[in-house]
This record gives sequence, structure tokens and C-alpha cells, in this order.
Amino acid sequence: MPPAITCIIGPTASGKSAIALALAERTGGDVLCVDSMTVYRGMDIGTAKPSAVDRARVRHHGLDLVDADGSFAVAQYVTAADAVIADATSRGVHLVAVGGTPMYFKALFEGLFEGPSADAALRDELAARPVESLAEEVGRIDPAAALRIDRNDQRRLIRAIEVFRLTGKPISDHQREWGVQVRHAATWIGLQCEKEVLNRRINQRVRQMLDDGWLDEVRQLLARHGSFSRTAAMATGYAQLASYLRGEGTLEDAFEATKIATRQLANRQMKWFRRFTNVRWIAGNLASPDQLG
Repeated sequence: MPPAITCIIGPTASGKSAIALALAERTGGDVLCVDSMTVYRGMDIGTAKPSAVDRARVRHHGLDLVDADGSFAVAQYVTAADAVIADATSRGVHLVAVGGTPMYFKALFEGLFEGPSADAALRDELAARPVESLAEEVGRIDPAAALRIDRNDQRRLIRAIEVFRLTGKPISDHQREWGVQVRHAATWIGLQCEKEVLNRRINQRVRQMLDDGWLDEVRQLLARHGSFSRTAAMATGYAQLASYLRGEGTLEDAFEATKIATRQLANRQMKWFRRFTNVRWIAGNLASPDQLG
């Protein structure tokens, strides 16, 4: 029998990582990070990546898989995570899967929605349009997808339009039908917080990240790579701080924009996670490993 997998989900700043670390220590297990941004090397402070001290306490997987100027897709993550789960099975080790990327969780535990093959000509046509126009079209053809796709996420907006035009059916409908399989059995725990509490935590964490040297981290990454890849640039706060470093606005402007973007991210995460079934939701401010079984 494979070892138990405990999935801990919830919005950013809800306390997932601390609970996962404590649970892994208690069970002698490993942590699998299920996050689309901690896969990037050097993007440490702004992604709240587990510290070197935490990684010394418990073995972590799913981190630092690609440079910040490289692209990384969900299919690549699933391949890497499947290997981690197979290794944990062979060692008889309990695995705590924790993170805030719903698509990664869904793809890993229920499978990938492949959809139609890419249409290069259509993608070129759509890429030439302003991102605001793409967002408006997605809002018309697929309101459900528009709620969970960031209005600046050109890649996913284009894919939503592409799927609709090629199949005549919204991508959200395809995704509702996807996921009938169970790729890995797991116990699901969700952390939730009242909006005011979560917003306060987010504001405090963004300030702490800046105090911890986040701006210098962004500066060093840009000096090393020149720019972020399209996918890495979606990491909340990095684009805002990069704009400041280019002389666009003040640091306080970037700080405020990052707080707003992080709160918006938390809202999108919860909209997605609320669709997951068989999740036991508990208050993040009261969570402890003893509550997780």
C-alpha cells in the first residue's frame, strides 16, 4: 500500500507551510511543495519559499526546478511530483503536499485536461491583441474561466479563447468534465481565514518580505537573467518591484500594488479551492498538527 498523502490547501498567508512542516516532523515525512512559483531558482523571499533552516529540518521536494528566465508548465510539474510520490512510496514515507496553486493540485491528483492541440496561427493573432481585449472576450465566452484567470495572464487568456474557438465549448466546461480519475489517494485539509484577518496577514507579510531584502532579490535576478520568463513574471510582486527598479513609480506604489495583487490572488485561490471535494476546512489561525490526524 502506498504511504498516506496529506494535502494542505488554502490561500496565501493562511499558515499552510508552518502546519505542513510541523506535521511532516511529527510523522517523519517529507514535504512536497505544490506551488507554481517556488519552482523558480532564486525567487525565494517573494514566493515565501521554505528557508534553508526548514529544509534542514524536513526534506522538501518540488522547489528550484528551473531558472527565473525559463518557462515551466503544469505538465512538467506533474512529471516531477509523480517521481517524488513514487520515491516516497518506495521508502514508506508519509508525504505532506502543501501549496497554493489549485491547478497543480488538480492536475497532480486528478489528471491533466489536455484539450485540442495548439493552433499557431490563432495564437499569433490573439497575441497581437491587447491583453484587456483578450480578458473581455474570455468574460463573454466563458464567465467561469474569467473569474479565475488573472486579467493580465495573456497565456491562459489565449488558451481559453483558443479552446472555445476550436471546440465550440468553454474551457471551464471541459475542466468540469475533467478529473473523474484519482491519480493519487490523499487526505485533504483546507485552511481558511476571515477576510479581514487574511488581509492583515498579507499586508504584514509583504512588508516583512521587503524588510527581508525582497527588492535586492529582484534586482539580483534581473542582473543575472535580464528579465523574468513569461510564467515567472506572474509571481505576485515581482513585476511590481521590477517596474519600480525600471524607474516606474515609487517603492511605496510598488508596495501598495503588491498588497492589492496578493489579496486578489488569495481570492482567486479560494474560488478554485472551494470547488475541491472531500476537503475538511479548519480555521487557519487555530490550526495545529493535532487537528490533522
